[in-house]
Amino acid sequence: MKTGLDANPLLAVPQSPETQHALKDRQALKKSCQDFEAIFIQSLFKAMRKTVPDNGLFPRDSSSRMYQDMIDQEIATNIARKQSIGLADQMYRQMEKKLPPEK
Repeated sequence: MKTGLDANPLLAVPQSPETQHALKDRQALKKSCQDFEAIFIQSLFKAMRKTVPDNGLFPRDSSSRMYQDMIDQEIATNIARKQSIGLADQMYRQMEKKLPPEK
C-alpha cells in the first residue's frame, strides 16, 4: 500500500520554489551531459565500425546498418548512464559552476 507520506520526516522538509528550480536545473544539466556523452560514444562506434573491412560472408545492407545503429545507440546510452568514460561527469562539474548556488 502506498501513501503520500514520506518515510523519513527529515527529508520531507518543504523546499522553496528557488531551491526546487535550482534542483531541476541541475537534473536537466546532468541529463544533457549524459545525452551528449551518449551521442559522442555513438559517433565513436560509427567511426570505429567504418574501419572494419566488409567481407563477402555477411553483406551489410541498409536494414542491417539501421539495426546496428540502433544497437550502438542503446549501448552508448547505457555507457553514458553508468558514467563509464566520465565525459558527462567532467562536463557537469565544469558547467555546474555557472548555475546559481543552491540555498
